[in-house]
Amino acid sequence: MRSEGRAREGFENLRLARAFFARPVLQVAPELLGCTVTHAGVTVRLTEVEAYDGSNDPGSHAFRGQTPRTQVMFGEPGGLYVYFTYGMHWCANLVCGSAGSASAVLLRAGEVVDGIEMARTRRSGVIDRDLARGPACLTMTLALTRDRNGIDTIATDSPVVSREAGPGRPGGAKVCTGPRVGVSGPGGDALVYPWRFWLQGEATVSVYRPGKVRPSKPAAGSVDR
Repeated sequence: MRSEGRAREGFENLRLARAFFARPVLQVAPELLGCTVTHAGVTVRLTEVEAYDGSNDPGSHAFRGQTPRTQVMFGEPGGLYVYFTYGMHWCANLVCGSAGSASAVLLRAGEVVDGIEMARTRRSGVIDRDLARGPACLTMTLALTRDRNGIDTIATDSPVVSREAGPGRPGGAKVCTGPRVGVSGPGGDALVYPWRFWLQGEATVSVYRPGKVRPSKPAAGSVDR
């Protein structure tokens, strides 16, 4: 892990502006790599993200339109979409594109570069590499839950702050692409949606796992044979 002194250099980096997020999600996602997200005393440098493109993407929560759950995705770029999954985990996304397009970037993994002691208390017993390795681990480390859903991260008083990439992403760092983790069905097609992006050689990048196709439930009144 980088030393606390080295990590603090990143605080000189500029905050990401709304114009950064107000672009197509496939442009924003890879450019978020190396950027930092800060909340509740911990800063994570992003090493892995996934893009989701609203109604154009069968893997997106917003594919079939707006619901109470996905309302934030249809808001202004730079908004934070936090959702609960598998009945136990929170995941965080940054909204992209124009208002109404419902595209967003899932924050999949990163390296804790500031607030390491606080991060260790939130993820007790976990080695430093794994503190924010995976979307649920990242939100636990940053203490992001439902109460932060809908926050405008661009606002000057936002408790969640994202900053541009600094020393943590050398100019020669290679951005890799591949299928999204755990996405099944059409949205999991590796050829059509290679929309996971990560920095090559980063130990904090999560392990790829393909999506599992869930068996359909029998219709009411039907009998399994």
